[in-house]
Amino acid sequence: MLSQPINISFDLGGGRMVSIETGKLARQADGSVTVRQGNCILLATAVANKQPKPGQDFFPLSVDYMEKFSSAGRIPGSFFKREGKLSDYEVLISRLVDRALRPLFPEDYFCEVQVIITLISSDSEVMPDALACLAASAALAVSDIPIKEIISEVRVARVEGEYIVNPSRTQLGNADMDFIIGATEKNLMMVEGESKECSEEDLVKALEIAHEAIKIQIKAQQELRDKKGVTAKREYEKPVVKEELLEKVKAFAAQKVYQISKSGTAKHERSDAYSALKDELLLTLGEEPAEEDVKLTKKYYDDLQWETVRNMILDDRIRLDGRKLDEVRPLAMETDILPTPHGSALFTRGETQSLTTVTLGTPLDELLVESAAKSDYTKFILHYNFPPFSTGEIKFLRAPGRREVGHGNLAMRSLKQMMPGNEYPYTVRIVSDILESNGSSSMATVCAGSLALMDAGVPVPKHVSGVAMGLITRTSDNKYAILTDILGDEDHLGDMDFKVTGTREGICGVQMDIKIDGLSMETMREALEQAREGRLHILDAMYACVGGAREEVKPHAPRMEKLFIDKEFIGAVIGPQGKVIQEIQRTTGTTINIEEVGTVGEVSIFSPAKEGLDKAVAWIKGIVAVPAVGEVYEATVKGIKEFGAFVEFLPGKQGLLHISEISWKRLESMDGIFKEGDTVKVKLIGVDHKTGKFKLSRKALMPKPEMAPRPQKPAQDNREAGSENN
Repeated sequence: MLSQPINISFDLGGGRMVSIETGKLARQADGSVTVRQGNCILLATAVANKQPKPGQDFFPLSVDYMEKFSSAGRIPGSFFKREGKLSDYEVLISRLVDRALRPLFPEDYFCEVQVIITLISSDSEVMPDALACLAASAALAVSDIPIKEIISEVRVARVEGEYIVNPSRTQLGNADMDFIIGATEKNLMMVEGESKECSEEDLVKALEIAHEAIKIQIKAQQELRDKKGVTAKREYEKPVVKEELLEKVKAFAAQKVYQISKSGTAKHERSDAYSALKDELLLTLGEEPAEEDVKLTKKYYDDLQWETVRNMILDDRIRLDGRKLDEVRPLAMETDILPTPHGSALFTRGETQSLTTVTLGTPLDELLVESAAKSDYTKFILHYNFPPFSTGEIKFLRAPGRREVGHGNLAMRSLKQMMPGNEYPYTVRIVSDILESNGSSSMATVCAGSLALMDAGVPVPKHVSGVAMGLITRTSDNKYAILTDILGDEDHLGDMDFKVTGTREGICGVQMDIKIDGLSMETMREALEQAREGRLHILDAMYACVGGAREEVKPHAPRMEKLFIDKEFIGAVIGPQGKVIQEIQRTTGTTINIEEVGTVGEVSIFSPAKEGLDKAVAWIKGIVAVPAVGEVYEATVKGIKEFGAFVEFLPGKQGLLHISEISWKRLESMDGIFKEGDTVKVKLIGVDHKTGKFKLSRKALMPKPEMAPRPQKPAQDNREAGSENN
């Protein structure tokens, strides 16, 4: 007999009910739940291996969010008509959940865990990404998989000054702040989002509102777990600890690791010194040490290095490269360094370097962003590439991984805040190639992208910069250190990775991951203020490099002109089966895009050469022009008859140039006057409103010849003649 499903419900606010149910679907998973709001239903499952793989020394967690197109009553548009690999949108949601869940597992737990969240029913107004982590955490909560705490995530958006938890899709479209926040009952764990230059205090307020909502969701999960009767988590195999070997590693290497750490050398020199010391340490194990001892020695050495550097920063206030805690590494930047791209910039901060290009395209280059709920086009694209040579490594070149997708998305969301609106006709693609990496290449992408946009002549009003912050804490004495512009090693050994982007006026993007419990709001405020100072320092250098966007695009960039025509003329410009617009594009070498906007047609014309642009503009203006009596036109002879010539004086508009209107001189015939293809200036002198025929004149543009005076006969004096005859 099947057991009855167990469910619990709670109110998001305003009567928006959310229900969590377990015991009905996917019952062979270690934990499975469905989460429902409106017609949006997510199925989340969690499965963990009972034992770690032999030799496993890390925690293998995989989180996948996927959307079934059937959830929205749609069939995928791919050739195979089935869902393929995860889209970027699905990858980004998977990352949001992964980053929040990962710190929940014990540090000595190495069994493989797989969490899968599937959208099985879609609601056009309910955003599923805000519910995905709730579903994943609930699946873990009702399982016996060992987790330390329960977690959840919510979206907080500000719409017309009001903070809304999990807004609808329509509400989100009008938001000036959009953040997804993950937290346990006590502490923040993850933040990601964007805003239109919000203040630091605005962000803190959003975090506080989110945390209160998350506490309600955690309570609901606890009630569901208790209803199911989950009282204990499974036991698991813990790693072997050899105290004698651990003490030996400390005695041999502790002081030497400290000396290397405080030397302030560059990344590769420091790495080589650490590796050489590890080799010396392994030699102390003897000629043929046990494989387990070698493995444990390496682990203890890495742990010692982690602890030594943290204590050095906390106690000595010394960083690995010798900087102060709030100091940004040396900056170097230049623009217009590549001759062919439409915009380019090279940004270097310490040992991190981004070469970024901007390409201006037409509306035909827009990117289709497709999810189960909707399909939309975007005219702003940013791609981030992280080749292995950037860290001095050799790896297979593969398609962009989740890290590249996530880093690129953060940079895109940040720069998007300064991009012109939909009235800007170009499709803009930014590509950031990371040439060197030692900490926060995503923030280098933001800075380089802002410089390259201005170099390309994209009318962005302000620069956007970014800086990555770190946090190191020690609970034994409540010491902590906030680090500005963290190195790669500091990211690895720190307790927080906190990236903040923005202008001089406010925050544009945030991405934060917390690896520990206990980040207070006061510490958050301090980190945000230190990040603001670092951001402003970088912005000063960027403005010194490029003060504003070019007034015009570069000569080799596509030229653009936009025309607005009456909607009734759209068909005339396109022509039957597109013949007219195709002829214009083929003849002028342009790309033309027409959109219907309200009562007008918006015509965008793109051309690599000004001559072709001008020709296409004149052509289209001619098609939509309304002939006016008295106007002069450049006409083309299309046909010759005995009574005159038919000429095209506007595209698609012909009139008769009668033989009597060609010249003031009387012409007996049309022989030798014109031939087809000749151009002639004519004046529109009349329109027959009954027939719609146009009357044209050439002679009206010629000076009228003066009439020659008639010869007069000599005057005859009749009187003299008479007298003479007499």
